[in-house]
Amino acid sequence: MKKVNIITAEEAALKVQDGDTIATGGFVSCACPEALSTALEKRFLETGHPQNLTLFFAAGQGHRDGTGGDHYGHEGMVKRVIGGHWDRAPKLGDLALANKIEAYNLPQGVISHMYRDIAAHNIGTITHVGLYTFADPRNGGGKLNECTKEDLVKIVNIDGEERLLYKGFPIDVVFLRGSYCDEYGNCTVHREIGPLDVTAMAQACKNSGGKVIVQVEKIVQGGSLDPKLVAIPGIYVDSVVIGSDEDNMQCLGMPYDGALTGEFRIPVDAIPPIPMDAKKIIARRAAMELPKDAIVNLGTGAPEKIANVAAEEGISDSMTLTVEAGSIAGVPYGGTQFGAAANSMAILPHNVQFDFYQGGGLDIAFLGLAETAPNGDLNVSKFGTRLAGAGGFIDITQNAKRVVYCGTMTAKGLKTECKDGKLVITQEGAKKKFVNQVEQITFSGDYANKVKQPVLYITERCVFELRPEGVTLIEIAPGIDLQTQVLDQMEFKPQIAEDLKLMDERIFRDELMGLADEK
Repeated sequence: MKKVNIITAEEAALKVQDGDTIATGGFVSCACPEALSTALEKRFLETGHPQNLTLFFAAGQGHRDGTGGDHYGHEGMVKRVIGGHWDRAPKLGDLALANKIEAYNLPQGVISHMYRDIAAHNIGTITHVGLYTFADPRNGGGKLNECTKEDLVKIVNIDGEERLLYKGFPIDVVFLRGSYCDEYGNCTVHREIGPLDVTAMAQACKNSGGKVIVQVEKIVQGGSLDPKLVAIPGIYVDSVVIGSDEDNMQCLGMPYDGALTGEFRIPVDAIPPIPMDAKKIIARRAAMELPKDAIVNLGTGAPEKIANVAAEEGISDSMTLTVEAGSIAGVPYGGTQFGAAANSMAILPHNVQFDFYQGGGLDIAFLGLAETAPNGDLNVSKFGTRLAGAGGFIDITQNAKRVVYCGTMTAKGLKTECKDGKLVITQEGAKKKFVNQVEQITFSGDYANKVKQPVLYITERCVFELRPEGVTLIEIAPGIDLQTQVLDQMEFKPQIAEDLKLMDERIFRDELMGLADEK
């Protein structure tokens, strides 16, 4: 093997040409090639080049502070962005909402598989994921604004079954983050939160005739790396850049934590009880839906509290938490370390985890509840002037054996308290979440009914179930008035079950619910 070409970040930036398609690695604030993206941004601001780039990424990258994808958020620098999650890069989102760039939002797991299909020179990625959502060409095909015209998604029929074809395209440059690199360009990712998509991305770019550039911590002697740890073989690598300590932080702004890589395990002390508030009420009701030995994915927001409730109730061992970034078991982290998990039993590549998710491997998924329509459609991806993106939401919710959406009934100012096993609304939220029509279909109630997927919508004051006739009220909290505190807080009148039940009073009391005795 020949020796790898070691260059500076500034030299790497010069390898990106006007009009190139560039793919960048990373997961939120983890494994971002900051030295490379920073140098490219600096070159553009100083020279106006490269311009008219196409930026391609799966997971959102950055921390809403100019890092990650926001390095590319300059008018003229990019002409098109194809991404799975946009919320981490608000500058890019602003360009899309202002109609200044062509913008697409495709399911994150689908993009992780597109890398593999581009590498293999397949016609595209063919999957059921995204049918009936905003990624379906009948609902916009993932286009985010008026200036975005080209169809990247089309419907195909295979053996009488509808599928979506996400078209592949060549990748000219890829920016990746590794840990160590030997003299021949073989790169490990053993100090990152996981392998993510680095292998598939490098293969896709190499087989497109493009340039694979990897940012690493250090160069070591050739042949000294454990070959089982090498995620990017030197035969794929064109150039390597040695980043600074700050550029190579495992997660932006955070010191290296070996518990997130499997280097060591940390003792997990008893999780202190969380205060009794609306989110805990929702988490308690949701925890009652946990089947024994469930394989679970928890979303952010109210669903995160389910892990706390499970710990309090002594039922943590009855579920295995997974994270789309690749971890199996362990304790998922949040904030700048979102995507990582301490004490994992296994850490898989991002695209492999989505193979499992898309094939129905999750027993149950708990995700956040936002705009909800009468037929069960849900929007969590686009709200007026805020472009969040779907991330892995579509891949997860469309395929889990059961889905439970968790969130408050209203937003902006809601205040609650519990008294004697009853819920009291002390201040109503100003914004209704149950609306006549969602702005964007991130989850399709019609598709869920078609495939007979069980779906619940749990709020602090009531529980709805998705039935063929639409969203149906099945439980109401003790102390809540049906008309003024449920029906009047919705833009539509839901179906109401004939056997409308009271939510379990234990949910609204401070003492333990005793869920361990029921498992």
